[in-house]
Amino acid sequence: MENKNNLAEDTSGNQAITNPETVEMVEPKETKPGLVTHIKTYGGLIAVLVLAVYFLFDVNVSIKGKPFMSDFLGLGKDAGLAKLEKIVLPSEGVVVPARWGDLGKKMVAAGVIDAKKFEDLYASRGGLSDEAKAFLYGDGNGNLKITADNSGEILNLLWALGLGQKNTILEKGPMTDPKYGGAGGFASTGGWTLAKGGAMNHYSKHLFFKLTYEQQKFVENVSKNIFRPCCGNSTYFPDCNHGMAMLGLLELMASQGVGEADMYKAALAANSYWFPDTYLTIAKYMDMKGVKWNKVDPKSVLGANFSSATGYRKILQQVTPPDTKSGGGCGV
Repeated sequence: MENKNNLAEDTSGNQAITNPETVEMVEPKETKPGLVTHIKTYGGLIAVLVLAVYFLFDVNVSIKGKPFMSDFLGLGKDAGLAKLEKIVLPSEGVVVPARWGDLGKKMVAAGVIDAKKFEDLYASRGGLSDEAKAFLYGDGNGNLKITADNSGEILNLLWALGLGQKNTILEKGPMTDPKYGGAGGFASTGGWTLAKGGAMNHYSKHLFFKLTYEQQKFVENVSKNIFRPCCGNSTYFPDCNHGMAMLGLLELMASQGVGEADMYKAALAANSYWFPDTYLTIAKYMDMKGVKWNKVDPKSVLGANFSSATGYRKILQQVTPPDTKSGGGCGV
């Protein structure tokens, strides 16, 4: 009788295949090399490449956390920098020992400030603050107060004052040296676009307050000792907005009898808010030398060795500047 399954018993009791043609043959599956095989195959090559990169290139690898992770792990702003900022750029601001009064109103009336142009400029920046409007239009303003938030507005107001106030520094100083082709070609003059008419129509043309002979000489002497890091010139050569604004600030303080020490102190505060990176770096340098910022000599720090462009570059060779936002633009 035929076995339906084509199977038969072998002598050991196991089933044996009696008709191999009826059995489906299965091809053996190809097996892929495992991880160990790959490591053995490519490990040597990878090692050679790593060594080649190490010896042929300088490789710097850094891992920087996202802001939320930095805060979570305590990797935020350097504690030393935060401490310096509180001293160099106090959030509450610095009060200048001079009253502003109605100077803004006088400058608007004289045309050295076109109020509409001034307001239009700041409309694109969120609008003038109430404080700035008071400085621009008010009568009974007290002392100027410079903060990180209003430093740009104060800069422009003082720029207009320095430009328009009649002074022999503008008429007989370096600004009128023939080799420069006239005073109208500088950033402090050609860059002032917020006047009625051209800036030179107001250059040293208005007497907003009077300086005595002694006060004028005082301004001249102090202005020669105050530099700014955007260039190599002193305030006596106010060829940019910061220089012209500083001249206006010095004139204002001198007209109200401010002494030399307070004048330099206020000037250093103004420069610090106008050039925050620069003066945080200088403060860091001073701290490395064992001198706290509240113990520095403002006159010395404002001098060419620290505050001129050349002097500051030398400081940068000795200290790493803080990673902060920079100020110091020379436009309105």
